[in-house]
Amino acid sequence: MPDQGTTRRARRRTSAARQWLWIGSAAVVVVAVVAAVALWLPEQRGTDTRHVVERRTPAQVFPGGLARQPASDNQPGRFASSARADGDATTAARLSEIADQPIATWLTNPSRQETRATIRRVVANAAAQHATPVFVLYAVPDRDCGNYSKGGTEPSEYVPWVRSAVQAMAGSHAVVLVEPDAIAQIHVCKRLQDTRLPLLRKAVDALTGHGLTVYLDGGNENRVPTATMASWLRKAGIDKTQGFFTNVSNFYRVDQERTYADHLADAIGGDPHFVIDVSRNGQGWRGTWCNPSGAGLGQDPHVAAGSTRLDALLWVKTPGLSDGTCNGGPAAGQWWESYALALVANRKD
Repeated sequence: MPDQGTTRRARRRTSAARQWLWIGSAAVVVVAVVAAVALWLPEQRGTDTRHVVERRTPAQVFPGGLARQPASDNQPGRFASSARADGDATTAARLSEIADQPIATWLTNPSRQETRATIRRVVANAAAQHATPVFVLYAVPDRDCGNYSKGGTEPSEYVPWVRSAVQAMAGSHAVVLVEPDAIAQIHVCKRLQDTRLPLLRKAVDALTGHGLTVYLDGGNENRVPTATMASWLRKAGIDKTQGFFTNVSNFYRVDQERTYADHLADAIGGDPHFVIDVSRNGQGWRGTWCNPSGAGLGQDPHVAAGSTRLDALLWVKTPGLSDGTCNGGPAAGQWWESYALALVANRKD
């Protein structure tokens, strides 16, 4: 039978073993926690050091307000003049309701020389008005995923085309809307998902640092899940821009688009601003994006007061240009006078 001393020594050894087992288990937990923190900290540092440009006020973005197009680039104005010359004063007056508004100038021609010529003409005209020109870049490769507005530059030519356009815009304080549908369309055109966002990021880089204000494609409500669109915009370089645009060539009402845009801005983070196309949304959504019947002109384009993230309501799409060969329309981008007159007749009061 063991004596009491032996029993006490055995108990001490058992207690010590248990203590070392506890210490070892605790050490494993500490190591696991340290490893997790080590993995987490770089991600947090990346979040904390995310560089976002300071977003400017609408008055700073659009000094002097919105410029009207020169007569040579104002398609509604040319057709209004033609109607007036033919003695059709009524048609001329109705088309002038479109032509007299500031409308964005679309740059769609892959020719660098012709694109620069258009830019210089519009910039000089805006300078004479002491106002801000708005351009739309619309020449991305595989434009419209081969649909009604198919075309664009060759993949190797796109960034050089953008750089060439920037040379003509530099110092003009122009507003540049980069490629309507280019991001939102990824949702239904999967072949774009690997190449489109890096390409747009290169375009943003080319546009940065030249006194221009840039907005990226934010789609519109009911098109792409907000979290997905926010992620795509971050990958496309929105942190280097003023923000994004919504509703281009579409028909959703301002209140709906503002709600969507605010939710999208929150999801992006960094307080991006936005502009909304109101050229044809006077009667709201009409069941289709392509030449819907009953559509009407929206509010007159104007710069916002600056109390929210909304910078301006713009006429981006030229009212009277077809969306494509749907609902009786001519080819995309072609003048359709009967549709233009219907937009005027149905305009928002």
